[in-house]
Amino acid sequence: MSLEDYKGVYIYAQQVDNHIDNIAFELLGKAKDLAKPLDTKVTAVLVGYFKDDKDKLTSQLAEYGADRVIVVSDPELETYRTEPYAHALASVINEYKPEIFLVGATAIGRDLGPTVSARVHTGLTADCTSLDIGDFPMQPKEGVEQKHNQLLMTRPAFGGNTIATIACPDNRPQMSTVRPGVMQKIAPIAGAKAEVIDYNPGFTPNDRYVKIEEVVKAVSDVVDIQKAKILVSGGRGVGSAENFKILEDLAEALGGEVSCSRAVVDNGWKPKDLQVGQTGKTVRPKIYFAIGISGAIQHVAGMEESDLIIAINKDESAPIFDVADIGIVGDLNKIVPKLTEDIKAELAKKA
Repeated sequence: MSLEDYKGVYIYAQQVDNHIDNIAFELLGKAKDLAKPLDTKVTAVLVGYFKDDKDKLTSQLAEYGADRVIVVSDPELETYRTEPYAHALASVINEYKPEIFLVGATAIGRDLGPTVSARVHTGLTADCTSLDIGDFPMQPKEGVEQKHNQLLMTRPAFGGNTIATIACPDNRPQMSTVRPGVMQKIAPIAGAKAEVIDYNPGFTPNDRYVKIEEVVKAVSDVVDIQKAKILVSGGRGVGSAENFKILEDLAEALGGEVSCSRAVVDNGWKPKDLQVGQTGKTVRPKIYFAIGISGAIQHVAGMEESDLIIAINKDESAPIFDVADIGIVGDLNKIVPKLTEDIKAELAKKA
């Protein structure tokens, strides 16, 4: 493998039913940052079966930062299946030789990314929370060549108790999956254009092609906490499922939503779709209330980028106060209802 042959920052533009997922735009934002020090371009790889929607989808990708879009369209790709999608991406990598390839750590991406990395004989760092270009090893070591312009992939390790920075200096592409909500998409550039390349490696069904008998779509009544501007999040310290009513009252007064920590989900108080943290969702609202949450690193990893963090906890030594902008030590059962009452009173004055 000649590393010099591999150029460009590529992202997998995940789409379902010809609708591009938000993670694709987030990856494009980070790809543009990574491309600058490498003096290279950003390419989005769009895989599916596109009849009349191709131009619309490629234009969206261009507006969010793609310099080029490689489109793989085939009837075998109409609905996601591991084998044809892995064949499509692996073929693109072998043909165009990207230096960096990013995939969203969604249900699809967590299946697709490792499969593709194995086929193209490279490594993959999963669930990254930070990506940078730099030297590896990061600190010079005697007898070890320090390589420049490497992709430094950072992720929680050992159950979230430490943070590891990983590189893939000897193989290409450098691949990682990135958690939704961690990276920020750029503001769309109206009228932006991208070079569009149609590429089809050919698809011959084999014994690894599963047959989809039926697709059943269900409508969830659980809110998407990643879109909320204000989150009132509760932890084990709330005490019970019933006691979440005081958090719901606060969220309603603020026009926000309720979320929770893993301990709450483990206790069966709230569904997993509302969980914030390493094993839940990454959020970055304008205001994040951490109520009865101790602040374990696994939880903090999912909310530390919030604009304003307000922590309420009776334990003054709780780690959550290390990341909070405003900390209140006291009994949440007294503080939260009083806070809700005061907010409602202020809003009534302005009405």
